[in-house]
Amino acid sequence: MLPQERPPQAPADLNRIQPAIWPRTSTRTDGALTVGGVDVRDLARDFGTPLYVLDEDDVRSRMRDYAEAFAGSDVHYAGKAFLCKEIVRWLHDEGLGLDVASGGELAVALSVGFPPERITVHGNNKSVAELSRALEAGVGHLVVDSFEEIARLGYLAEQMGKRPKVMIRVTTGVEAHTHEFIATAHDDQKFGLSLGHGAAAEAVRRVLALPQLELVGLHSHIGSQIVDTGGFEVAARRLARLLVEIKDEHGVVLPELDLGGGYGIAYVEGDDAPDIKELADGLREIVTKVCVDAGLPVPRLTVEPGRGIVGPGGITLYEVGTVKDVEGLRTYVSVDGGMSDNVRTALYGADYTAVLASRASDAAPMLSRLVGKHCESGDILVRDCHFPADLAPGDLVAVSSTGAYCRSLASNYNYLPKPAVVAVSGGKARVIVRGETEEDLLRGQL
Repeated sequence: MLPQERPPQAPADLNRIQPAIWPRTSTRTDGALTVGGVDVRDLARDFGTPLYVLDEDDVRSRMRDYAEAFAGSDVHYAGKAFLCKEIVRWLHDEGLGLDVASGGELAVALSVGFPPERITVHGNNKSVAELSRALEAGVGHLVVDSFEEIARLGYLAEQMGKRPKVMIRVTTGVEAHTHEFIATAHDDQKFGLSLGHGAAAEAVRRVLALPQLELVGLHSHIGSQIVDTGGFEVAARRLARLLVEIKDEHGVVLPELDLGGGYGIAYVEGDDAPDIKELADGLREIVTKVCVDAGLPVPRLTVEPGRGIVGPGGITLYEVGTVKDVEGLRTYVSVDGGMSDNVRTALYGADYTAVLASRASDAAPMLSRLVGKHCESGDILVRDCHFPADLAPGDLVAVSSTGAYCRSLASNYNYLPKPAVVAVSGGKARVIVRGETEEDLLRGQL
């Protein structure tokens, strides 16, 4: 979502916790925000701030929502959104698969015994070491992204005596309605093999020419934070037609079709997240029609939600440090984190919702900009928001919908330690990712 050109109107009730934007267990108790039955004031006292807070019940319920909507298909969580050992355990409990995009993400999954056959390995430049580890582990699928990778994987598979299941990432030419940095299906970008220019068809020929590789399907991903489902439907039609062309040219019927993820969530009032059940039904209908009309069996579908599962269940908690009025413009509210724990506003122009979390207030709304403590003028967390005019240093503020990509993209800019991640459920909180210390930052320096 691009930054708004005009500041938004102040909400009618600054204390309201909107259900579409905040974790499913969120409420106010004695004025303070509670998530998972835990008061944010207790979280700040026990674990410090900044703090990532993840509503376990929310995340698990969304895993089940996707599994139910796509019953008869495979749901693989896109680990890049946020991955840690505990998330992998939840995925295992709920019966989902997992997509990884690096050797490190694969190592997280394998470290807790996640079934390798439920893992798909992505990436546009997988190293020999990453491919070798994936082959050795026996991952369920490898998605190839270039001609070089097809040859590299074929050589390694032959050397190791493996025959991996392979999917070809196809660039379908669909222009997703999202920020250019997270649109991934147009031709002029680094991912995939072009359908329109014939590279995808040539990749099929090359994989089929290598008996040590088992081509099982096609893969597509059109982008991230997409709320207009039309792009998914266009991509599904084009992939289904490619399946027909493969059958006509090679006499091969591919049994699988991966339509990727990228389903959007609500960040601010007025955002519309796609209805997952409607989306699932629509995609199945399109693929079924194209394949049946061509006399092909309907392939098994796979989808890869990441943000849609973990994004809404996360918030980030901060303590206010300074409140600076810039006469005639707005008030700058500075907190103890910033772009090191959420770079998405600076990177994509992302919008967020923020509230005073440690108490309720009846004060008048104050047009504000929530900013961090980094030595950058672009260190902005929420570009335009409203806080009560009595906001003061020491208050806690919370930013909603930060479960996806915030911790994954976190950095140590200005030598700030990365915050802890705490899971809350049933009135209890526990650390699932330890916060860094200054000793962690200095470790490894000579």
